[in-house]
Amino acid sequence: MAQQRSGSNLYIDTRGKRTEGIPFTQAVIEGLAPGGGLYVPERLPRFMLEDIMALAELPYAQRAAAIYRAFDIDLSDEVIVELMERSYGSNFDTEAIAPITALDDRTFILELWHGPTSAFKDMALQCLPQFFSASAKQLRERGELDHDFCILVATSGDTGKAALEGFKGVDGVSIGVLYPKDGVSDIQRKQMVTTTGDNVSVWGVCGNFDDCQTGVKRVFGDEAFNAELLSEFSVALSSANSINWGRLLPQIVYYISSYAELVAQGKVDAGAPIDVCVPTGNFGNILAAWYAKQMGTPIATLLCASNENRVLTDLINTGSYDISDREFVLTPSPSMDILVSSNLERQLFELTGRDTDAIEGWMRDLNEDRAFRIDADTFRKLRDGFKADSIDNATCLRTIKEVFDAHDYLIDPHTAVAYATAENLRGENPVLVASTAHWAKFGDNVYRALHGIPAGEELPADVASLTGCQLNELIAEETGKHDIPAGLADLDAMTVRFTDAIANDQAAIEDTVRAFLAARDR
Repeated sequence: MAQQRSGSNLYIDTRGKRTEGIPFTQAVIEGLAPGGGLYVPERLPRFMLEDIMALAELPYAQRAAAIYRAFDIDLSDEVIVELMERSYGSNFDTEAIAPITALDDRTFILELWHGPTSAFKDMALQCLPQFFSASAKQLRERGELDHDFCILVATSGDTGKAALEGFKGVDGVSIGVLYPKDGVSDIQRKQMVTTTGDNVSVWGVCGNFDDCQTGVKRVFGDEAFNAELLSEFSVALSSANSINWGRLLPQIVYYISSYAELVAQGKVDAGAPIDVCVPTGNFGNILAAWYAKQMGTPIATLLCASNENRVLTDLINTGSYDISDREFVLTPSPSMDILVSSNLERQLFELTGRDTDAIEGWMRDLNEDRAFRIDADTFRKLRDGFKADSIDNATCLRTIKEVFDAHDYLIDPHTAVAYATAENLRGENPVLVASTAHWAKFGDNVYRALHGIPAGEELPADVASLTGCQLNELIAEETGKHDIPAGLADLDAMTVRFTDAIANDQAAIEDTVRAFLAARDR
């Protein structure tokens, strides 16, 4: 008989607007707390070293289930195991799910892109829809839920397709994705606009990712609009962005799992510390590594890798978060082209000793003044656990070529930012570098890197005329890397379903959501 978990580990609001904790299922369904705060667990489980080592004996899905059970979520053991088996199975192209490649005896690449959309977002977004659906079912059975959901997602490129792929066909859920119209790669755009499914829609936004994300947050905070959706469509908004704890928890899993795997493979001695380097814009992926460390994983220093949009690097190095006069830069690593890093709120909440007043004040300052400065004690704690560097566009592309020449290993621009940062900041410990996308998602800049063409410069006319898929085939012929996933290789044959472009303001987004839900009901 499966054990019914008590779910006694409740989730609290970083801004303190919700005064009582809520269970995991409710936190996943809501996504965002009232007043804009984020949910975090009241307590973190603690793993002994032997507990972590034992994970290596299990398939990945069972490792994930064991970590979820440790969080004492309010779903039965049996359900957790079943959902993990669905999340991490034949939908990934390797049984390892998140394999590790050793470039040398001190640098290990954690490949997080073996899922259906070839980006690290699959690690969470093959999992979140399963737990979202199970949570909704449980709440309905308890008589606590009587409506459907519209998942609204802002994406800088990878989250959108991963969320679409995870939520398409899910009963009781519609999903709409907003992406910067001119701020994603050809491959990323085609992945989104060719998505199948009756419950999905995709909209290009005339602006950058921060415009998309800010617009979505304002829509979530519009009480009148949310009331209208409930009354007119019997729908509530929820999120699949990393502001949802259900997105973050699967990421914690792969950092704990990776340490167990490194020891099992004889790459690291049990208990010996490693550093982890993460390319990050929204701070969710690196925050997951921080939580894994708090739970007992022998991680020493977290290396925060930024591109030319270096707001996180500046915060970690100066204690000041200031975007009041900061230019938004388009880089070869577009999924990191972010200035407003949503998950930073959770990190600061933890480092202040969970001071809701401090978080409320800093987030208000960010909204009103586009800047805030953390206090000296919080800054000291941040510096104790993190190092940060930013990588310019030229170095990013040069790194792709250098790694390929030295190791016959082809990386995407985001991984290149992390690799270069790891080389700049590494100490005595071996470094686990989070590789967040398959190289073929960003073939144009991989081609530039391999041929010494500066970032932003036009490709040769014969190359520029190729589609993203054709360009990837050319790169594969030149490098011998014929490992292009089918989901990327076949995009040219897919039908484009979504071509709408909308303004980057709250009213335009709300009108678009209304039209989407009205069409769904016809």
